[in-house]
Amino acid sequence: REAHEMQFEKPAKAPRQQITDPEELRMYKLRKRKTFENTLRRNRMSIGVWLKYASWEESQKEFERARSIFERILDIEYQSPSIWLKYSEMEMRNRFINRARNVWDRAVQLLPRVDQLWFKYALMEENLGNFEGARRIFERWMKWNPPEKAWMMYIALENRSIGSKEDKIHRCRQIYDRFIDKHGDENAFIKYAEWEYKKSRSAEFARKIYEKA
Repeated sequence: REAHEMQFEKPAKAPRQQITDPEELRMYKLRKRKTFENTLRRNRMSIGVWLKYASWEESQKEFERARSIFERILDIEYQSPSIWLKYSEMEMRNRFINRARNVWDRAVQLLPRVDQLWFKYALMEENLGNFEGARRIFERWMKWNPPEKAWMMYIALENRSIGSKEDKIHRCRQIYDRFIDKHGDENAFIKYAEWEYKKSRSAEFARKIYEKA
């Protein structure tokens, strides 16, 4: 019976070892980098390996090296939104806020039609309590005449922003007015009128919107 139990006993996991000796740590990093570089030499287009490399450098607190790797990835494939997202998220995760802004700024300039980049950029500023900064990003975004969803995101931002109820309603109305100028179909007017009645409880204001349609 004892032998039977031992047969099915799960092998113990080896304990994680932490390298404390500086020279040993230096050699470990050299070996790890060499492995990544050799792999990429054989398959330069393997974005997954590049991203693992950057993530490993970040885990070692080697932020300049991680940035260098992200820049090398972008030299290969700058049109991939996910790379820009991971790059900026690395900067945010480690509280390099201005560096994150620079990455987002480059991303939306190069890929202005990718709505996710604009939204994530604005969301970062909002999470930092910088509503003015988020508003400026949305204003830049709106110049590209994005789809309806983007305008609704802008209105949602104003609803969450700091200020009196009256101020928020006023700013949202201004955005809705611009929205129906760009997307002036029947559904846009209905959406605006329903929002107006819900927020102001004014049938008169809602009626005026329907009359514009």
